[in-house]
Parts: sequence; C-alpha cells; structure tokens
Amino acid sequence: MNRRSVFVNTVVDIAALTIAFLIMIWIKPASKRVYLPTYLTPFLFFLVIWIIISIISRKYSAPEKYSISRAAGHILLTNIIITGLLTIFMYAFRYESYSRIIVLGTITLGTAFELFFAFCDHFICNAKPGPDTSKVFEAYQRTVGRYTEIPLAEPLPAIDIVHVPEDIRDAIIEESNTEVFTFISNCIDLNFPDYSLLSTTTRFNVDKLPEKAYHKIVNLRRINDMRYINKFFESVNRKLPEQGIFIGCFESKNLRKQRIFKKYPPVFNSIYYFFDFIIKRVFPKFTLTKGIYFFLTRGNNRVLSKAEVFGRLYSCGFEVISEQSIQGLLYYIARKVRKPYYDENPTYGPLIKLRRIGKNGKIIYVYKFRTMHPFAEYLQEYVYNKSDLQEGGKFKDDFRVTTLGKIFRKFWLDEFPMFINFFKGEMKLFGVRPLSEHYYSLYSKELQEKRIKYKPGLIPPFYVDMPKSLEEIEASEMKYLIAYEKHPFRTDWKYFWKAVWNILFKSARSS
Repeated sequence: MNRRSVFVNTVVDIAALTIAFLIMIWIKPASKRVYLPTYLTPFLFFLVIWIIISIISRKYSAPEKYSISRAAGHILLTNIIITGLLTIFMYAFRYESYSRIIVLGTITLGTAFELFFAFCDHFICNAKPGPDTSKVFEAYQRTVGRYTEIPLAEPLPAIDIVHVPEDIRDAIIEESNTEVFTFISNCIDLNFPDYSLLSTTTRFNVDKLPEKAYHKIVNLRRINDMRYINKFFESVNRKLPEQGIFIGCFESKNLRKQRIFKKYPPVFNSIYYFFDFIIKRVFPKFTLTKGIYFFLTRGNNRVLSKAEVFGRLYSCGFEVISEQSIQGLLYYIARKVRKPYYDENPTYGPLIKLRRIGKNGKIIYVYKFRTMHPFAEYLQEYVYNKSDLQEGGKFKDDFRVTTLGKIFRKFWLDEFPMFINFFKGEMKLFGVRPLSEHYYSLYSKELQEKRIKYKPGLIPPFYVDMPKSLEEIEASEMKYLIAYEKHPFRTDWKYFWKAVWNILFKSARSS
C-alpha cells in the first residue's frame, strides 16, 4: 500500500464495525444492559476474524489497486466470505440463538461504512500528487531588449503560426494537445521571444524567473493540481510588467461533472459525482476537514468552479479578457492590471463578511449567508461587463450564484445575518442598501454624496417603488433620501409598512 499503513486501515475498520455494532444494539428494542454483556465477547471474536481475513484478502488496498467498481466488488466478496465463516462458527459453537438483527445488521452496516471509506480512499488515491513533473522550458525563456505590447482586448492581428519553431510546437503539443497549441498561437506570437513557457504546479519555478523580463507567462498545467493557488498567481503577477499576459487552464466544476457523467453509466455516475463533490469540493472548505484533505492530497485534483478561479485571478491583480474550453479544460487569458490584494483571510464557510460602504463613506463588513462561490465578490466588474442588468438591478444569469444560493436568495435567508450589523449600530431597519465599491461607483455623484450621510438599511426603498432599471433605482433612492432628510422617523415608518405590504401581498422580490 502506498498511502496508509495496514495499522491505520485496521483502526479505521475497527471503529466502523464498533459503531455499526452499537447502532444495532441501540436499535434492538430491549435493555442495553442485557445485550451488551451477552454480545461483547462474541463481537470481539467476530472482530478478530473480520480483520484477519480482510488483511489476508488485501481488502484495504483495493481502492488503490483497482477501479472503484472492482474495489467495491472485492470488498463485498470478502465480506460475504467472512459472513459465511462466521455463520459456520455460530452453528459449530451453538451461537445460532443470537439475534440475526444484531449479527447481520452489524455486518451490513459495517459493509456500508467500508464502501463509503472505499469511495473516499479511491478519490484520495487518485488525487495523490506523485512525483514532481513540473517543467521549465529553458529554451523558450528568452527575451529581447524591448517588446511590442499586443492589446488583447482588441481584435488580434494575424499571427504566423506556420513558422513557429518546431521545438516549441512539439513541447506544447506533448504537454497538452494540438488544439491548445493553436489557441496559444492565436493569442500570442510564439515567434517573438518575450514569453516564458512553463508546465508547473509550484510557484518555485515562477519565482526563479527574472522580474519584468517576460511580457507573457504561459502555464500548461491545470490549476486544480496546485496547493497554494493565490500564492502562485501572486508570483506570476510580480514577474509580469503592467499589462503583462498570463495564460493558464483548469477543469471547472461544470466540465468535471460533464466528464464524470459521460464516463460512467447512469445512476453510478450520480453516486460517483456526489462523493467526488463532497470529498474534493466540500472537504477543502471547512476547517475540520481541510487540514486532513490537504495533508493527504497536497491539493491535487481539486474541484474548482469558474467563479472561484476567476475571482482568485481578479483578487491577485488580473482581469480575464478571453476564455475558451478545449477538450475538457477551460483556458483563460488574463492581463495584469494592478498589484494583488493579498487577501490573508479568504472565507469559504457559510457565513461571510462583505466589504460595503457605510455612513460617512466608512467601510463596514456586512454579514450574510454565502450564496456565491468563494472569491466571487471580486468578479463584480467582470460580470457587469459580460452581462446585462435585469429588472431590479441584479445581474442577469449570474454564474457566481450557487444552486443553494438561489434558494436562499428567493426567501431572503441569506440576509438574516445582517441583523448583526443592525445590533452593532452600523445599519438601521429601513434605508438604502449597503453597496460595494463597484456598485457605488455606478451611481451619480449627487446620489453618492447623499447616500453616505446616513446609515444603510436592512429593508431598502426598492420594495416600495419596485424599480426595474439602475436609473429607476437611483430615482427611487433619491426620492426616499430627500423625504428622509425632512422627516426621518415618519418617512421610515411609512416606507417600512409599504415595503411589508408589497412583500407579503404583491410578491415583491429583488431578484
């Protein structure tokens, strides 16, 4: 076995079987004082037989050695053999009077636990880092005294890909494929030596590059296999000049789902995807499981959403100017526009704090339940440029919002934690929304100045006037603020009950 010792597997299996046994004792409708003393010695004997045969059959190494379906079959076959032997022992030593519910139930539940751990073990083993295969193509790390900047936001000029040096073409095709070579060739001029070509998951190879020497850095390894993604992006940012280009790739959550559902047969593909999502997407996000996950996998083969990767790029000083899906991977072209934010405490959990503009322009952190992918907050400008605002001033088809987040938003569940800001004195019950700096910049100067005179509110005037465009939202807020300046209490009282009426009886919604 490559990853975990027989001792560790034995301890895990003993714990699973003990839990299964205690559950069956608890289910059995009788006093625990009767069953525990009666079954304790036979259970210990059963445990010894179970472990010995499991070790002999090499059941614990099945998830590493075989495919997940073959590993599950190996576990089931081994447990059937163990059940047969235990049945023979029961009849030989006249234990047949023991409860079938406890005996067979313990075996069945223990097998279920083993299959679950087998799924976990299989995914972890598939994600193990293995040897370092990072490549730095020294032959292509060349530079000249000056480079010609290509404004990629505009149509690219015709690039001669026929005369690209053969060694460069072969290297890219070997690491990726012909389509990737064509994509990169159409993005940058591979004949002009102002780029660095890498295939690495560690920032060490990036840190070795001279600063500001290359106008373009291309990395052919997918981001899913990086342990410290933001640190890698920050290193790339330091090495590039202003307006420098960074090209990379990753397997997005949606592309991964398509691959799994295409690879495995119906029903089984859903089961596989469920465990894959839990282990490789959920586990890395929680403090309790994150340390164990990264210790075992080094962050290899992680599930990443498009919103999270692009959000990380924006937080590290890049803007995404182009993207293309090629053979199951999403390739992006990003341009350096500033220095990284160096976010030392990114949030992954269900409760988040959002940076918002409060009274007197002071930055406050508004509490909400998470409805977007991590780092999605940095993508407001990107989504604004790519999408149209729908009625109510929300982004249309906002890919940053998770499936659960849509449900939370529909019933305002995500906004309940904002009462923390209310009790802290940073917000009042009724008032204009607390806005992000990007959204705030879209408002007129007059409205900006008037907004920051007062605290933002939990319930906005939106629910009174139900505006359908950004201009109408500005007009609605201006009308409220003018009225509030004259009669603060009376205005809030009137607006509050109008908003409640529209929400309860006219199904007023903000999205």
